[in-house]
Amino acid sequence: MHRFITTIALSVFAVPLAADTSVELDFAAGILALQEDAPTASTATGTRDDDKGVVTEYEADPNATNTEALAKAAQNPVADMISLPFQNNFTFPTGPNDNAQWVLNVQPVIPINLTEDINLITRTILPVVNSPSPASGISSDFGIGNLQFTGFLSPAKVDDGLIWGVGPVLQFPTASSARLGSDKWTAGPSLVMLSMQGPWVVGGLVQNVWSYAGPSDAADVNAFLFQPFLNFNMDKGWYLTASPVLTADWNADSDDRWTIPLGGGIGRIMRFGSQPVNMQLQGFYNVVRPEAAGEWTIRFQIQLLFPTG
Repeated sequence: MHRFITTIALSVFAVPLAADTSVELDFAAGILALQEDAPTASTATGTRDDDKGVVTEYEADPNATNTEALAKAAQNPVADMISLPFQNNFTFPTGPNDNAQWVLNVQPVIPINLTEDINLITRTILPVVNSPSPASGISSDFGIGNLQFTGFLSPAKVDDGLIWGVGPVLQFPTASSARLGSDKWTAGPSLVMLSMQGPWVVGGLVQNVWSYAGPSDAADVNAFLFQPFLNFNMDKGWYLTASPVLTADWNADSDDRWTIPLGGGIGRIMRFGSQPVNMQLQGFYNVVRPEAAGEWTIRFQIQLLFPTG
């Protein structure tokens, strides 16, 4: 059964994630931002079939400097660049039949230049969830989860090498069923910090949300999230990455409170025609997890990049 799930995950580019605290924020592969003085990426190269006029092989930008700049931009969650990630998550085994839970996070990132010195980086996450049956006699559930919005205020220019952003995170009860998300309205602070030194991009994101409104019979929310990220950039747009998402439900029993995954993966910046794309595959083992959570998570992300410079 595990082999079957893994095959599906790779073939449809899916990744794991859990449904409610599960609005996973993949800032590690985050969105971009070429700085004002960063070189713009050149066009991609490929092997063309002269008879059919189609590109049969895509390559990363052949200019090493430009490719490295674009890769680092794609790994910067508070950069001044529009991006559109489609992050697939598969978590397994779950339920009595050891099925996989699938979560597709559609998470557009749009920067807004408030002043010459301050940017507002907005990220909206809409999860599409397929949750398998949790017990015999209960059907599976498919629909949308709770919509989440984060707005980071961040300096437009960085002088000391430390990049940061801070702002509110808001979650709205848009879930199509109670199993796919809380009925509570939640809010809290979010902070991201990172540094770029040579081929390394190192940083982390932390946030906590509390419920402040919603039905009185719905469970209160007090949820923590921490995502460290480590990226090592290599030639031709390739990079190694590790960006586990650690979560805690402070209202749960101590044995069911934490989810702590370990793992990592690989990614590449490439172009399809003139469109820059960041593709990434990671795998995690959930060393600590709630009783109902799956042991393994596979994350596959396709991120469209739209440099503004």
